[in-house]
Amino acid sequence: MDIGGAYGGGKAGGAFDLIAFVQRPTVILRAVCWLFAIIVFGCVSSEGWREEANGKEYCIINRDGNACNYAVGIGVIAFLASMGFIAGEYLFEQMSSVKTRKHYVLADLGFSAFWSFLFFIGFCYLTNQWGKADDPPNGEGVNNVQASIVFSFFSIFTWAGCAYFAFLRFKAGVDPSFSSTYESDPSAAQQYSAYPASNDNDQFQEAPFSGQQQQQQQQSSDYSQPTY
Repeated sequence: MDIGGAYGGGKAGGAFDLIAFVQRPTVILRAVCWLFAIIVFGCVSSEGWREEANGKEYCIINRDGNACNYAVGIGVIAFLASMGFIAGEYLFEQMSSVKTRKHYVLADLGFSAFWSFLFFIGFCYLTNQWGKADDPPNGEGVNNVQASIVFSFFSIFTWAGCAYFAFLRFKAGVDPSFSSTYESDPSAAQQYSAYPASNDNDQFQEAPFSGQQQQQQQQSSDYSQPTY
């Protein structure tokens, strides 16, 4: 993984290379997270619920509705977050502000580490409840629940890997040899550059028209002198 430049990215405004983009380890890992998230919430939402004779639905994971809702919840959010971070990887090279890149890397690091922890909790929770659950009628939904549990376990490591790559970016920081024409806050730089530099001698400049007034006074005094 290239961690040169500013937080792992080069100068903004470069040409976009689709092949190089899809071959990035961070993009590949995000795509894997996206796929695992679909399996986690898709399996539970499709076969994790059954309907009783009275028409009431129940979760086949030990009749614990929180277990099914937890798997669906973290899976859906992971699915949306993975797409958002893939888009962020595309926009990362277009970020001219070093401060914006730093904030993105920190957000990536914090969210990925936190979601890895949530998948660990989900794996333990689902495994515990599934071990206590009765076998569903005709074994319906068993494979789906087991797949959701297995890919929750895999997601722990994929999201931890994303956090690791984000940590490498943050640790790399800004390369000393990296020169950018943009400051960390370009708008502020433009605002201050719009004003001309002041000179300490400006406060001692003569008032407007003062030279003309002195010349007129000198001429009037010459005319007022008597001639002999």
